[in-house]
Amino acid sequence: MMSHFLELPPGLGKRSLSYMNMTSTTTIKVLLLALTIIFLIVVIPLSPVNDSSWPWLYPKDNVDMSIKFGKKCNIFRGRWVPYPGGPYYTNRTCREIFDQQNCMKFGRPDTEFLKWRWKPDECELPLFDAVQFLEHVKGKSMAFIGDSLGRNQMQSLLCLLARVSNPTDVSYTRDPRFKRWVYVDYNFTLASFWSPHLVNAIDTDPNGPTYNRLMNLYLDEPNHEWASQVETFNYVIISAGRWFFGPQMFFENGHVVGCHACLKTDVKNLTMIYGYRKAFRTALGTLVKLKNFKGVTILRTLSPAHFENGEWDKGGNCVRTRPVSNSSEMKLDGADLKLYMTQVEELRAAEREGRKRGLKFWMLDTTEAMIARPDGHPNHYGHWPHENVTIADCVHWCLPGPIDTWNEFLLKMLKVYG
Repeated sequence: MMSHFLELPPGLGKRSLSYMNMTSTTTIKVLLLALTIIFLIVVIPLSPVNDSSWPWLYPKDNVDMSIKFGKKCNIFRGRWVPYPGGPYYTNRTCREIFDQQNCMKFGRPDTEFLKWRWKPDECELPLFDAVQFLEHVKGKSMAFIGDSLGRNQMQSLLCLLARVSNPTDVSYTRDPRFKRWVYVDYNFTLASFWSPHLVNAIDTDPNGPTYNRLMNLYLDEPNHEWASQVETFNYVIISAGRWFFGPQMFFENGHVVGCHACLKTDVKNLTMIYGYRKAFRTALGTLVKLKNFKGVTILRTLSPAHFENGEWDKGGNCVRTRPVSNSSEMKLDGADLKLYMTQVEELRAAEREGRKRGLKFWMLDTTEAMIARPDGHPNHYGHWPHENVTIADCVHWCLPGPIDTWNEFLLKMLKVYG
């Protein structure tokens, strides 16, 4: 736990000492130390991210958000530095890139965004080694559960591993949202389960506009597509975010309990965060309760969008060609900060329950690194210029691109924690 990020509230020690009427210097030091430990374990700082200090939330025990090497190193805190070596692969050497993230195929003219690496503040993040990764996961299995950003990371991993080995597709369906591969030489299974809300969700108008149609979310029911198959996996990487911004009707115990942006006067108005929190609670709780699940649950934190010059549906775009260098220029705030904090809080709660069964929970904290990469999105380079697509993509990440760093983080976590 990174205790140096937290401070005691002003006056806490003084009030305690007055109350106890202690005069012994030794006793005072012991009491202050005890109060500090209790505070660090119990209290979660809820102050907004408003400067370069980035007071992130650190769960205790084995929720490994901060990977520490020596005394100070945390691989998730750092900056982007120039790296002339360029990317690990190209769109020509990797066959798994979806068109929507294949920026080079569709004519992105700049390549500077490919020439940066993440540099932790107090140490180094090793380059991705495909052989090391495959040797580490030999005989094991890994599942990605979530939306297209989770798939984005999985495709990055496929491309990184393609330098050594290409898997065999053993998918049980032709639906591209549910994929499964086996790296035969390593007996390693990699799977993807599409579940943008994590819980059971019914689209009330499948033919309606993608970003403005009402979804019925059954907040206490995990999505059966992944919950029925994930029990035997060794690593489960879970994530969700952008789909919760749309209109939603919330169900619990089979009954409507409220809604978000549903425009219905006879239904209780609840916040997006209400549904988001419940969905993560159900998903993480399901993994805790699965009788035969003995794997590691990895939460991949919020991936920020970078629309500038307007909202996503009002001409917003992402035309930058290099990372931002000043943390005050772009920061986590508003709804994104609330989503991030909710993820952390629910992961911490799940860890407390999972600890009773010896389960492990890790945090793949990509958020700070990606805040600084408004240059890494497809923008309008996820389709041909003549196609009738007017909305820029400032949510997903180009492949190759800064998202490859997520898998550098992942490999480091695997090597340190198993």
